[in-house]
Amino acid sequence: MKIGLYFGTFNPIHVGHLIIANHMAEHADLDQVWMVVTPHNPLKKKSTLLADHHRLEMVFLATEDFPKIKPSDIEFKLSQPNYTVNTLVHLEEKYPEHAFSLIMGEDNLKSFHKWKNYEAILVHHEIYVYPRLDATAENTLFKNHSKIHLIDAPVVEISSTSIRENIKKGKNVLPLLTPKVWEYIDHNNFYKK
Repeated sequence: MKIGLYFGTFNPIHVGHLIIANHMAEHADLDQVWMVVTPHNPLKKKSTLLADHHRLEMVFLATEDFPKIKPSDIEFKLSQPNYTVNTLVHLEEKYPEHAFSLIMGEDNLKSFHKWKNYEAILVHHEIYVYPRLDATAENTLFKNHSKIHLIDAPVVEISSTSIRENIKKGKNVLPLLTPKVWEYIDHNNFYKK
């Protein structure tokens, strides 16, 4: 099975994440998309970042109606700080029957050459890239690379940061979240302080 890995803090997961993940699952050469929840770095204190298990639960709630999209806590079990190349090695050992690819925005592709062992990632894995409005300058380093696929996905500019700020201000963010994710946030009084 060909799995696309979509990494993020998902703090919170919103409809923009789901639009991209679903588009990749339906239109790219992928069988499934795994939403990999990035753990909280214990060296950084960030009060706005919910505990790992809360963010994972929201990803479960958001994706349960999408059979091709699965939540993943794989990075919770790895030593920190973690690098994508290490996660890929771990996944290959744990699931040798799967082929893993990365999903990233154009903005991340521009800095991909700064990632740890990015050359090794490109040798062994394909990368599916979705468009971003803020990715203005084209990265010629990866232009026409055989392992990098630019996917004509919808441009979605919804920000988890903006959602958190608007919840704190008492604004209505319902259109940006699935109903179950909103209920979970509201029930637990998340992001209100």
